[in-house]
Amino acid sequence: MTPSMGMFLCAWMSPDSPNSINIWSVIGYLKTINNVINFITKSGSAMKRKLLLMLLPILLFPQVYVLEVKGTIDMGLAYFFERQIPLLNAAGGDAIILNIDTFGGRVDAATMMKNALLRSEIQTIAFVNSKAISAGSLISLACDTIVMRSGATMGATTVVDGQSQKASEKAQSYMREEMASTAESKGRNPDIAMAMVDESLDIDTLITATGDTLFLGDIEGASEGKLLTLRTSTALKYGMADYEINTLDEVIEHFGFDKKDVIYIEPTWSEAIVRFLTDPVVSSLLMTLGFLGLVFEIQSPGWGIPGSVGLLALFLFFSTSFIADLASMVEILFLLGGIILLGIEAFVIPGF
Repeated sequence: MTPSMGMFLCAWMSPDSPNSINIWSVIGYLKTINNVINFITKSGSAMKRKLLLMLLPILLFPQVYVLEVKGTIDMGLAYFFERQIPLLNAAGGDAIILNIDTFGGRVDAATMMKNALLRSEIQTIAFVNSKAISAGSLISLACDTIVMRSGATMGATTVVDGQSQKASEKAQSYMREEMASTAESKGRNPDIAMAMVDESLDIDTLITATGDTLFLGDIEGASEGKLLTLRTSTALKYGMADYEINTLDEVIEHFGFDKKDVIYIEPTWSEAIVRFLTDPVVSSLLMTLGFLGLVFEIQSPGWGIPGSVGLLALFLFFSTSFIADLASMVEILFLLGGIILLGIEAFVIPGF
């Protein structure tokens, strides 16, 4: 190769060269393809790998991904996040936007979602589209940027039990530190995050986003003995949010993204069914119907509708819980053992 030809190729492949855009774009796409293929080959089942390969052309080119965080935060949503966030990072892109409107949900589910977001190498943006209450505030704080619409709220993160009563100090202590460490990891005030969890917290001084020093009583809506919830204006004032934008389209436009490059990531029909059945209200109803059906069946001779309904309800409860990792093989074995004993009671040794 002549010196002039070598100099020409170096200039053509230089990032500063106006002619370099094509080859460097190709190199970028090749790196993205390599990342996605590595992720696919490490995926579990052959069916999952085939599905990911079918989605490969779609995953390579969109630059912005939108995920919905609406309704109850449950384990179905948590496992959806755990699957999708690494996949989106492998596919590459500019940002992951969460469209948040929730009163909260399970602490363990929110913690799983928070961990997935903190591990993301792609920029994460939380758009609080109305409310990010309780577990929703933890998920919001795990994002790099927080955007709130006018009139939105964030906070009230005290842990409650199944009867909506305040949980033990052990649970509150864990949640306080989860909120504080998450806020701190994103450069936000951990004291304000802790005040969202514990109404008895007495903070000496706080520093606003503008560098002013103030006391807890100076925060609008906050005082010792009251749980902290921030509206949009106060969240912006104290650095717990970054922008006030009213619609998702405006958020996309504000960050300079092209709407044509936006892809909405939604659960599959099977994931939606699992999420519905693992909802705390629905799962409690299934368990209740299961036991009542079996009780009525035991009290009546033969086998009829109550027993069938009861077994179906228990099957739906345990199978969906097993899929979402809420139940282990031990619970499944107990269920099967119980069904076998009921069969013996009904058909082999009648009577009770």
